[in-house]
Amino acid sequence: MSDALSSASVLAGRGIRISRRNLDAVITSMMLPIMLMLVFVYFFGGAIDTGTRYVTYVVPGVLVLCAGFGAASTAVSVSEDMRLGVVDRFRTLDVGGTPFLAGHVAATVARNALSTALVLGAAFAIGFRPAGTAAGWCAAIGLLLAWITAVSWLSAALGLVTRTAEAAGAVTFFMMFLPYPSSAFVPIETMPSWLHGFAEHQPVTPLVESMRGLLLDRPAGDAPWIALAWCAGLLTVALAASGCLFRFRTR
Repeated sequence: MSDALSSASVLAGRGIRISRRNLDAVITSMMLPIMLMLVFVYFFGGAIDTGTRYVTYVVPGVLVLCAGFGAASTAVSVSEDMRLGVVDRFRTLDVGGTPFLAGHVAATVARNALSTALVLGAAFAIGFRPAGTAAGWCAAIGLLLAWITAVSWLSAALGLVTRTAEAAGAVTFFMMFLPYPSSAFVPIETMPSWLHGFAEHQPVTPLVESMRGLLLDRPAGDAPWIALAWCAGLLTVALAASGCLFRFRTR
């Protein structure tokens, strides 16, 4: 167990060093959510009635969107390591699939933490004023970290399926798209009726509603528990799938 943790921490450091060599991709993944937030707030915010200032409404959704952008890079980096034969070298050093993938996921979580901080800084600069308590902030951050971890593991599993970095980026598109048919940017009741069922029962909606309630000190109901259940379910599926796929790709 200690050897696996040591290997994962070393590989996480490797992932962060690789990110420093690909600053253009890192900057793009960090700045794009900020640009989208500015577009929504200043281009569309005046036309959308949410019952509150639109910047206050939209920031939790942008934070979740940011997690999707960051997680997509996990699939690309895993796919590249598989294509270049890096994994074969690690296996000669007795590094298993779990530490290898955990290193990629840990590096993604670290990048996402920085990206989230930048998005929050930009949000405060344009007028985001949350009223949440310290406990609410801690709970919101914990939920967001759980979501980032779950989608990063899922992205790692998808990276094992694809053969090229381009394909890896394409198959993770749904992670970046999922916040749009949810309550992240507009109230669900303003959507077409045929879309309500999906928007209300997909993982992003309870996650966004939870973060909105916790950050703004509003009732969140059972949304946090539903969001945690989604995160746990996705993580369980991703861990099982990634283990099977890694053994299949390296046999």
